[in-house]
Amino acid sequence: MEFIKPGINIDFVGRRKFAFILSLVLILIGLTALIWRGTSLFGIDFAGGTVVQLRFSSPTNANKIREGLKPIGLDRSAIQHFGGEGEDVFLIRTDVSRSKLANLSKELKDNLERIHGENTVTVERVEMVGPKVGKDLRQKALLAIYYALLLIAIYISWRFEQKLMPAAIMAGALFLGVLGLREVGMSIPMLIVAALVITMVCCWFLKLKYALGAVSALIHDVMITVGAFAIANKEFDLTVVAALLTIIGYSLNDTIIVFDRIRENLRKGKRREFAEVVNASINQTLSRTILTSGTTLAVVTALFILGGGVIHDFAFALIVGVLVGTYSSIFVASPVLIAWETKFANTRVRATAKS
Repeated sequence: MEFIKPGINIDFVGRRKFAFILSLVLILIGLTALIWRGTSLFGIDFAGGTVVQLRFSSPTNANKIREGLKPIGLDRSAIQHFGGEGEDVFLIRTDVSRSKLANLSKELKDNLERIHGENTVTVERVEMVGPKVGKDLRQKALLAIYYALLLIAIYISWRFEQKLMPAAIMAGALFLGVLGLREVGMSIPMLIVAALVITMVCCWFLKLKYALGAVSALIHDVMITVGAFAIANKEFDLTVVAALLTIIGYSLNDTIIVFDRIRENLRKGKRREFAEVVNASINQTLSRTILTSGTTLAVVTALFILGGGVIHDFAFALIVGVLVGTYSSIFVASPVLIAWETKFANTRVRATAKS
């Protein structure tokens, strides 16, 4: 099934400079929002504390709930309406996660029902995470995303370029680099940034152009998606990490389809500019891209609208990720290939001229 007529030739490659500027602006806006929010971006999984979900049998408001929290010292907690319109469900978030809150469920119910009278209160869930556990989960989540990107770089190097030795050298360099940086006491976030820089540098100097393009696109997707969470004032928790790993897999699949077509067209042996081959390959896979992205987007949009509050942030991340992942396969991964080819093709031409 094709929505796009064969032979279409949209000049995607010609717009790559504008796309680079757009991506840079989006990333900078996202980074600014991340810095502005700081640790408030983290949900209970990463920041530690307690979250309680309450359901009331009739309408109430945050002020009345806060009045019922005063006797147990939780009146400074964040109170948020949760769920769809017409649902009297509230989330109470506090940074307290001590053992003295073991009977929190009963104390909350008793105090709130005393304030609300006949309005029945149901404590649907109570989750507690200590600050040490939250920090550990935060570090493991960052490492999970990083290792996913690293293994993808190694896989792409083998899949498209049959360069197992350079891929092994890159893996060894990363292992030693990360080990050395951990020994000097570098924090996990800075360690991940340093390791990603090492990955990109290795891909460039070992001439792993397909890995370089794929990893650049995936880093781009993750940064913009996380930035979107900061801008939308949403919390970053383990559910969102799962969504990011899903996005990485989805975006990679889309990128591989385009890369496969580029490789097929290069093997045909026609004398064409590399940028022209890349643009033709993107156009040839455009129908498949629209079908895949469109159906996926329809499903995650339905989840976002109808899935309820529990899955809302997960669906939001997937919506942003599908859109950005489709964009990056066309306007990030493929143009990186062109930039690499232009750089080294010019180098080869100059070397030939000197000889």
